[in-house]
Amino acid sequence: MILEHLVVGPLQVNCFILGCEQTHQAIVIDPGGHPQAIRGMLERHNLTLVAIVATHAHFDHVLGVDALREGDSIPFYLHPDDEPVLARQREVTRAWMGFDPGPMPRVDAHLVPGESLQFGEIRLDIAHTPGHSPGSVTLIDHARHQAFTGDLIFYEGVGRTDFPGGDFDALVASIHRVIFTLPDEYRLLPGHGPFTTVAHEKLYNPFVGRLMG
Repeated sequence: MILEHLVVGPLQVNCFILGCEQTHQAIVIDPGGHPQAIRGMLERHNLTLVAIVATHAHFDHVLGVDALREGDSIPFYLHPDDEPVLARQREVTRAWMGFDPGPMPRVDAHLVPGESLQFGEIRLDIAHTPGHSPGSVTLIDHARHQAFTGDLIFYEGVGRTDFPGGDFDALVASIHRVIFTLPDEYRLLPGHGPFTTVAHEKLYNPFVGRLMG
């Protein structure tokens, strides 16, 4: 796999570019901004973008979607439970950032828990992990022992649950049901901040780890 990581947008989102070395098909996860930089990375590796995926619908993870696809027919994937969240993000962006981002991107396809995203030789399993938002998902790459967690869990932290649709109990349950059932060596690639591992968060995460408090 070709894996590139860019920090993008006004809230410093971890955007991931995943490419298949055999077919040169690629997907982008959470393009929250800097579409030209993302496009440049795709061109650097001679990758063809076949899908754009958001782990959830908050504006800082989706503001670059339409600029990245430039009117092309590249599908944008989102869990259906986050479509109402997406519908509010133009107003939320105005309130938070002080500018009008224009209409939010059109959702073309749904992320279905229990199914997989397949591009080239790469498969990402889709897990529904609500809590930060109703439709948050985690994308698990079992072949490479890693998971893209969005804003579910961070290095020694968890996602906020004080936004509309947030639910702390659901977030904790998602972490225990999905993240903490992965093998300890799996790397966690979150929506913000440094990468971590399942083993580290099981021990040291102050919200859900064994040594919390």
